[in-house]
Amino acid sequence: MVSPAEVERRNRNIREAMARENLDALIVCGNEYTGFEGAVRYLSGFEIVHRYVYVLVPLEGDLRLIFPSEARWIGDKTKPWVREHIWADIPGKWIADFAVSKNWKRLGVYGLDAVMAVRDYRELQKGSAELVSFDQPFDMARAVKSDEELAGIRHSMEIIENGFWAMLEEYKPGKTEAEIMAPAVDRFFAGGAGLQMMNIVLSGTNGEAQAHFKVPRDRKVSANDLLLYSLEIAGPEGYWVEFSRPLIQGKISGTTKRMAEVYPEALEAARILMRDGELIKNVHGAAVDIFAKQGFSLGHLSGHSIGMTMIEHPAISATSETLLRENMVFSFHPQVVDQEGKVCLYTQDTYRVGKKEGENFANVDWKFYSGAETPR
Repeated sequence: MVSPAEVERRNRNIREAMARENLDALIVCGNEYTGFEGAVRYLSGFEIVHRYVYVLVPLEGDLRLIFPSEARWIGDKTKPWVREHIWADIPGKWIADFAVSKNWKRLGVYGLDAVMAVRDYRELQKGSAELVSFDQPFDMARAVKSDEELAGIRHSMEIIENGFWAMLEEYKPGKTEAEIMAPAVDRFFAGGAGLQMMNIVLSGTNGEAQAHFKVPRDRKVSANDLLLYSLEIAGPEGYWVEFSRPLIQGKISGTTKRMAEVYPEALEAARILMRDGELIKNVHGAAVDIFAKQGFSLGHLSGHSIGMTMIEHPAISATSETLLRENMVFSFHPQVVDQEGKVCLYTQDTYRVGKKEGENFANVDWKFYSGAETPR
């Protein structure tokens, strides 16, 4: 249960960001697409089960939940702390008309590029208010996590670790990629993750993993197959965490071995720099430089802020000039690829930015796991 003080803190931070951008109101978008539901829950307490919802945040006054009329019976409407609920055939038209009645001139939108329904955008475009993309200001306003939020993140990590050890216990060559992952997913669902899971895999033969993600299905695994399961869930409090460790019972290839020899050094170099006042690009650079000396590069960004939305601003990248602040939380997931871009090694960890260095929420050593290990 989110405390009244935490709700007030969130509203205050978001409205301060709105005031800096001279917004009259903010539309916060969320839909069922994995990882894109969390902003609505963050500001209202409503958990999206299907379709989509908006939170309408005026600069002053009460918040409103705006539902499409066809979603009336979807989701528990008694749980959100935002109590005014609007049912609209086309939510965008209702918001546009309401904005006119309030004489609002500037409407911020969180989720304008990737989340808002097209039918609602069309109606809002017809309105008199200017639409302002608000993704980055919104995420920066919620980037520093409270103690209450950090407790939810630690709970999510506890669930994901339990799933990892359950998966490892049942890991055997001859099973399919889906069968190996199944015990983890069972623990995730039992722990309260519900719909909020995205569990995928990088895998390959001869001690190497191919550099593209896929859904684990019916491919049977041999002892020399390298499995890099990307485990991503949100626990019952709604906070996403990401975690991965390499699995293999046979031998790794020479390329994988060379990557593995520098991987722990790169992870540690980045963690040390996850401290208050550090430039984010320095975190990225610390890991990239170590891999580059061995002739390897990264397949994509090395990480991103994470919270009730799976991917939040800011990213951990070579160009980010953002300064880290204590209690920001990041997923750090360098995917190291060879010069041909075909073979990779990958991990995921979720970190808290500390006063002097980063804290890894996971308590699982980085190494290749065979299934013979005993959970810590």
